[in-house]
Amino acid sequence: MISQKLAPFGTTIFAEMTALAQEHGAINLAQGFPDFEGPPEVVEAAVEALRGGENQYARSRGHPALVHAVSDYYRKIYGLDYDPMDEVVIFSGATEGIAASLLGILNPGDEVILFEPFYDSYPPCLALAGAVPRFVTLRFPDFRLDPDDLWARITPKTRMIVLNTPMNPTGKVFDAGELETIAEVCREFDLLALTDEVYEHLTFDGARHIPLASLPGMRERTLTLSSAGKTFSFTGWKIGWGVGPKAMVDGAQAAHQFLTYAVPTPLQKAVAFALGHCAEDYLTRFRAEYARRRDFLTSVLQEVGFRLRPPQGTYFILADFRQVFSGDDREFAYWLTREHGVAALPPRSFYHADPEEPRHLTRFAFCKKMETLEEAAQRLRRLAR
Repeated sequence: MISQKLAPFGTTIFAEMTALAQEHGAINLAQGFPDFEGPPEVVEAAVEALRGGENQYARSRGHPALVHAVSDYYRKIYGLDYDPMDEVVIFSGATEGIAASLLGILNPGDEVILFEPFYDSYPPCLALAGAVPRFVTLRFPDFRLDPDDLWARITPKTRMIVLNTPMNPTGKVFDAGELETIAEVCREFDLLALTDEVYEHLTFDGARHIPLASLPGMRERTLTLSSAGKTFSFTGWKIGWGVGPKAMVDGAQAAHQFLTYAVPTPLQKAVAFALGHCAEDYLTRFRAEYARRRDFLTSVLQEVGFRLRPPQGTYFILADFRQVFSGDDREFAYWLTREHGVAALPPRSFYHADPEEPRHLTRFAFCKKMETLEEAAQRLRRLAR
């Protein structure tokens, strides 16, 4: 028995494609999780915390060690100052942060701008909150924001804009001009912003991640989310955070305290260690290693006939498969998994306003070992025969 609010959304496409990949022994380039470990010294920090008695509930808003580490991190990396005790909150991953923020801040009937394609949890969370999505479609291959399209979606009921940059599934990094357009709309109509910035450190080819909160007039109206899962390759730890003005953090916390109350204490301690001791040198290597993976898989896909624009950020490639297959995105994903042993993701779950836009697109994740990508490449090259 499923709630009427959630029934329209069905089972997440990530679970569906991962199960299909397992059934057919396919290489899973559908779901965005690394098949390698994060920094070993961070694992040791978790072990030390487990053995050191850090095994009871942490403070609901976050362990003091972690909220201070997050605050220090934003000050050092972006020059943004957040009070660690009042303007930082720790979630069970950024996905819970999205849910808690939308549930805790919005009221039934509030309208929220989503950029399409969107991360698939946004609409279900809005449905749970009783809020109404309004979609701005960004189009393949450059996914450029049309300012007129954004302005046209604003109504007297609009309360919030949700922004994901760097953007899953497109690999787009919103540039300074696009961000200023969004900020201008927020300032003009007194809107709130929720930003999903979990891929903040994965940018390529000179693209630069700019937090929306760093723009004039946006720090006081933006709740920014990020995650250790993406930054340190510990997706199974589910440690995320939000930073923003106290009123927005209080709203997210109001829901968080009843969703999970607190997240694992020893893992919070380990992430605090990671942010304080590993970030700078690690992130330089992290970006270089992912650039190599991106370049390799992009080259292979283009070689066998996919049309794409190399992603500026994230660890996803969105590609047009029409030169290798004549069906739609779901048919292609099932065919590629069953017949060629590589699982990709059909992106239709990321679209609502224009369901035809993703019909010939598919998403590949390159957050895998090079040997995994090389084996996937051997299988993909059969498409060109």
